[in-house]
Amino acid sequence: MKIEVDCYSGRKGDERPVRFWLDGRPYVVQELLDQWYGPEDAFYKVRADDGNSYILQQQTASPDGPWCLVSFRQLSQKP
Repeated sequence: MKIEVDCYSGRKGDERPVRFWLDGRPYVVQELLDQWYGPEDAFYKVRADDGNSYILQQQTASPDGPWCLVSFRQLSQKP
């Protein structure tokens, strides 16, 4: 599923996602849980402001490569 993503731009350019939109709703990244790289992709496991975790993928083979939602996990709700 394609998504829109805003990134923190530090000394390396777009270093990590800080906000993304899914079905028109904005989500703020509260925590970067993990990140890893493939030959043509970068992956970010994040916890958003809704308390759930998401894996976001950016295709890095081309400048301004598109972003996709790879995985979603609803975290258990506290009673």
